[in-house]
This record gives sequence, C-alpha cells and structure tokens, in this order.
Amino acid sequence: MGIFQFKPLDIPGAMVISSFFSDDLRGSFVKSYEQSEFAEAGIDFSCCESFVSSSCKNVIRGLHFQTHAPQAKIVGVISGKVFDVVVDLRKDSPTYRKWAGIYLSNENRNSLLIPRGCAHGFLSLSENSMVSYLCDGLYDKATDTGIVYNDPDINIEWPIMDIRNAIVSKRDLGLMSFESFDKSNPFRME
Repeated sequence: MGIFQFKPLDIPGAMVISSFFSDDLRGSFVKSYEQSEFAEAGIDFSCCESFVSSSCKNVIRGLHFQTHAPQAKIVGVISGKVFDVVVDLRKDSPTYRKWAGIYLSNENRNSLLIPRGCAHGFLSLSENSMVSYLCDGLYDKATDTGIVYNDPDINIEWPIMDIRNAIVSKRDLGLMSFESFDKSNPFRME
C-alpha cells in the first residue's frame, strides 16, 4: 500500500489526493507528489512547472484552462483554506458542464487532481491562502483563457455569504460565458 490515498470525484479523472504527513517536536513534513506512486494508481502525470499563488479572503480565481494542449494540474494549499472547483468541459464526458468542489487547506493536506479538458478555480476562505500548483504540460499564454466564475449555465455554489463581496480580477470578470465556449469547444475525453 502506498503513502497516498486517491479518491475519485464524480467528474472522470478528477481526484482528491490525501498526502503523506508526518510531524514531531521539530514540526511537520508533507509529501504531495511522487511519480511512481501516482503511476501505480493509474495517474499519468509528469510535472512540467510549479508555482504558488497568494490570495486574500473572498478572492475568486478562475475558471481557468488553456484551449491548446490543456494542462492537468495538482492543486494543494500551503497555508489557509480554499474552496476549490473543477468543471468538466470535455464534450463527450458523462459529466459535461458539471462541477465539483472540495475544501483544501493546510490542515487537511489534501490536493485536487484536475484532468486535462477541465476548468479550475477557487475561492479563498482565509486572510491569506497560499495555493500550490503542479502542472503536467507546458503553459501556452496564447490560449490561456477561461469561463467567468458566476456563469449561470454552470451555476457554481460558491460558499460566500454575498457573492457581490467576491474579489475578482478584471481579467477574470471578462472571461467568456459557458455558452460562448460551448460553440467552439475543442475538448474530448482522453
């Protein structure tokens, strides 16, 4: 038995990953990725880039993806807490246009695997949430885009008292609707 636990979500290929954790009087240690363990679980993932974002409370980032050579992502929280969302954009998927959301925090030490052809976004629930991303595939700035976070066709139930209090970047407010995306959808199941 490996050191990770993989729990599939309702969206094919999306998984909650429980990381290895150890602590003692010195502090703690978290292992969030090991290629051979993931391969044993049937996950083909090779990290091409890694980055960290920092977000204030009530910040919503997303729903992001790239249309050319979409990336798979493993997202986890270094500090704070977020409500993390994956949206299935693969036209031939049984869960097309459906979303799933989970809470990620430094306390639960879980990660979310977002498969290619899915959009990703999150709501920061802490004063300072630091989110870690591992990406399989190269970043393509020219096709980096997304769907607006409050699209009525997707209808994400963000856990915020008043969605009007959400802090959203100008770029993310200008993202396309699901209806616009659907007209030229390039994604298929792998």
